[in-house]
Amino acid sequence: MEVKGLSLSSIEEISKIKQESAEILSFRKKAYRAFEKLPFPSFGPSFSIDFDSITYYKSSLTPVVNDWRQISSPIQSELERVGVMEAETHMDGIGVQYESEVIYHNMIRELEEKKIIFTSIEDGLKNHREIAEKFFGKIVPFTDNKFAALNSSVFSGGSFIYIPPHTKLNRPLQSYFRINSQNMGQFERTLIIVDEGSELHYIEGCTAPTYSTDSLHAAVVEIYVGKHSKCRYTTIQNWAVNVNNLVTKRALVDSYGEMEWIDGNVGSHMNMKYPACILKGDYAKGTCITISVASKNQEQDTGARMIHLGKNTKSMILSKSISRNGGNATYRGKVDIKREATCSESFVKCDTLILDEDSKSDTIPVNIVSNSSSKIEHEATVSRVSPSNLFYLMSRGLTREKATELIVLGFIEKFREELPMEYAVELNQLLKRNL
Repeated sequence: MEVKGLSLSSIEEISKIKQESAEILSFRKKAYRAFEKLPFPSFGPSFSIDFDSITYYKSSLTPVVNDWRQISSPIQSELERVGVMEAETHMDGIGVQYESEVIYHNMIRELEEKKIIFTSIEDGLKNHREIAEKFFGKIVPFTDNKFAALNSSVFSGGSFIYIPPHTKLNRPLQSYFRINSQNMGQFERTLIIVDEGSELHYIEGCTAPTYSTDSLHAAVVEIYVGKHSKCRYTTIQNWAVNVNNLVTKRALVDSYGEMEWIDGNVGSHMNMKYPACILKGDYAKGTCITISVASKNQEQDTGARMIHLGKNTKSMILSKSISRNGGNATYRGKVDIKREATCSESFVKCDTLILDEDSKSDTIPVNIVSNSSSKIEHEATVSRVSPSNLFYLMSRGLTREKATELIVLGFIEKFREELPMEYAVELNQLLKRNL
C-alpha cells in the first residue's frame, strides 16, 4: 500500500490505514494547516522540495513480528548485510522500521518484568494513551517549524518508550530506520519518557541506498527526563547522498536530571539537525557531543541548542566536524541562559578539520547570558592536516592515505569514546569509507 502526494485526503488515508482515533486525525489536520502557513527555515542551506512527488506512506501491511524468520528473505538479507541482526545481540531490545512501518520488535523478558514499555508510537498512542498524551506534541509542538508540522501531519512508525520510576537497564535499547525506495519520505515519531530516578541508553541507526532522485527524512524526537533521571540518545546516521535529513530533536529535563545527545552524521545530501535540551529544573544538565563529515555534494548543518531555565543548570556542547572533497560542514548552535537561571554555566567547543582546498566550514554560535551570576565559555578551532604530522607518519612507513586516516581518527577520539564498542568500530569503518 502506498500514499503519494501531500493533501488532506492523503492524511485521512494514512490515518484510516492505521485505524486511528478521531483525536489523532484532528491532530494531523491541524498540523497540516500549520505546515501550509509556516515558512521554510530562514537559516542554513538553501533548498527546495517538491512535496507532491514524495511517497508519504509505503508498507506491505504485514504485522509486526519478533522472529527474524517471519520477515521476507530479501529484507532479512538486507538487514543482515548492514549489521542490524548482529547488533541485536548487544541490546536489551530492538525495533526495526522499513519504509513507513515498524516490521520487527523484540525485547528480553527482563524488560517486561520491569514493566518497561518499548513499542511503536502507534501502539503507544492507542494502548498507553494516559502516559503518552502528557508529552506527545508538547515538547515539540507542530507549530515549532515547517518540518515538525510536516511530521505531525504524516508521521508513521517510530518508537514509544516508557521507563518506570527507579528503573535501570543493563544494556541499551535500539531502533533502526531504513529507507529503501526512490522519492520516499520517512517520518517516524519517537517519544521517550524516563520517569523519576531512572536511566536509559537508546541507540538509533539510519541508512538508505543511493538513488538518482532525492528522498526526505523528517523525524521528530521528544524526550522527557524526570527528576534525578538520566537519558543518553546515541545516533549514527549514514543516510545516502540523495537523502535530505531535516530533523527536530528536543529533550525537557527536570530537576537534577541529565540528558546526553551523542550525534554522528556521516551521510545525507543535506543535513539540518540541532538536538536541544530545555533545562527546566534546578541542577539539570545537558550534553551534546557531535561529529559531522561533509564530502562532495554534502552540506552538514549541525549543532545543538541548550536553553537554561532552572537555577544551577549546566550544559556542554562539543562539536567535531570534518570537510573534504568540496563538502561544507557548519556548526550552528545556541546557548540561552535565561534571567531566572541564576548560577548556571555552559561550555561550548567547536573543532573543525578541513582536508583540502575545495572544502569549507563555518561556525555560527549564538550565546546569550541574561543574568550576572552565570557564564558561557566558547572555544573554536579550524585546522588543516599538518604537513609536518603527515611527514612524520609517512617517514614511519605509512602511506599518505593511511597517515591522513590516523590523524582524522585521532581528531574524533572524544566522540568515539562515548560509543559502545561495536558502534565505535562501525564508525571507524564509515569514516574510512568516506575519507
